[in-house]
Amino acid sequence: MKSPVVKRSIMLAGHKTSVSLEDAFWEGLKEIAGRRKISGSALIGQIDAQRGDGNLSSAIRLFVLDYFRGLAEPQHAGNSLQDTEKTARDSGALAPGYRESSARPPGFRRWA
Repeated sequence: MKSPVVKRSIMLAGHKTSVSLEDAFWEGLKEIAGRRKISGSALIGQIDAQRGDGNLSSAIRLFVLDYFRGLAEPQHAGNSLQDTEKTARDSGALAPGYRESSARPPGFRRWA
């Protein structure tokens, strides 16, 4: 039987690590990164920088959950996706925007 958890290797803060997430969370993470116009690895880096003592996989799951919960909340007429993300970011539910440089560490492979 195939496990619903998918393990992927990523580069994080210059070292290789692995993250195990259910496929739905990987897809959600890719969608969020696409909306922000950053790579999945950059988004994971933001999440890692903000997490406390918990493990990275749990921090990612909570981040994805909070992000989509924020989008699902009733919006006032005329609010754009950017307004919704700004509100969520200001409340601490989302990591601040990040502009990724084009330079990549040696051996870096994008997972997304």
